[in-house]
Amino acid sequence: MSTLPDVVTWSIPAFVLLTVIEIILVRRHPDDEDAGYEAKDAATSVSMGLGSLFFGFLWKFQDVAIYSVVYELTPLRVPLLWWTLPLMLIAQDFFSYWSHRSHHVIRILWACHVVHHSSRKFNLTTSLRQPWMTFTVGFFFLPMVAVGVHPAVLAFCNSLNLVYQFWVHTERVDKMPRWFEFVFNTPSHHRVHHASQGGYLDRNYGGVLIVWDRLFATFVPEGERPVYGLTKNIRTYNPLKVASHEYLAIAKDMKAAASWRARMGHMFHEPGWRPQEGAPAPVVSLIKEPSGQGRYPSGSEAMSSSGA
Repeated sequence: MSTLPDVVTWSIPAFVLLTVIEIILVRRHPDDEDAGYEAKDAATSVSMGLGSLFFGFLWKFQDVAIYSVVYELTPLRVPLLWWTLPLMLIAQDFFSYWSHRSHHVIRILWACHVVHHSSRKFNLTTSLRQPWMTFTVGFFFLPMVAVGVHPAVLAFCNSLNLVYQFWVHTERVDKMPRWFEFVFNTPSHHRVHHASQGGYLDRNYGGVLIVWDRLFATFVPEGERPVYGLTKNIRTYNPLKVASHEYLAIAKDMKAAASWRARMGHMFHEPGWRPQEGAPAPVVSLIKEPSGQGRYPSGSEAMSSSGA
């Protein structure tokens, strides 16, 4: 398994080159409707990406430890062959869909993922705006290890999935061929995912494949021009605040809550949930219908501003 390449590291030169090309295109052929680039925003995204490399390395110790125990306990083994690798990539993308979806509808998980949606721009540097507290992500892929996928192969599949998603963070690509748009995640689909309009919220979770969204009724095609960011945008370019603002908002809401039921609701219900007197205990639902009401990144308006 040690022969598997580090695809993320090998892809860095391509990331840099494509980002430079996109910046040149934006400057030479500006589009007034595109979100474009902003120096402070791009710098924040790059800083978040660099920070995620450091913190991601730390969380890998947790994942490796858990995966290793599960892999040793299971009697099953999935060999790495030419025909098993595509199946493992599809399985990884399936669990990635559910991880992504869960990180949108459970607030304590959203506190991690909100980082990636905090930019009001949408360009290739946005793909680098990665969270630092990713300790909740690895658990979603335990079923693969439990059926005998080697942890190193799973890491390889995760890396390929991550590298693919770099190119979908752009406004410079309009539409791909129809067959490609039907099967794969594309810039058009992912622009919807990063939009803050009510009908676009919590849609198009797919990483490589968009078929999961079609199967599980979370797909919305691109129609009106997306407005990027959060329904209440944060007023900071400080990477530490970007990484932690939602966790701090959860803590503030829990401190102000009148009951343990409400405290648990602030952690495990959907973002924007508010306790109502006499309401039943919160139950997380991964099935959501499009709504024009919007979804708030935090319950603390002191940390947010009205925006997109």
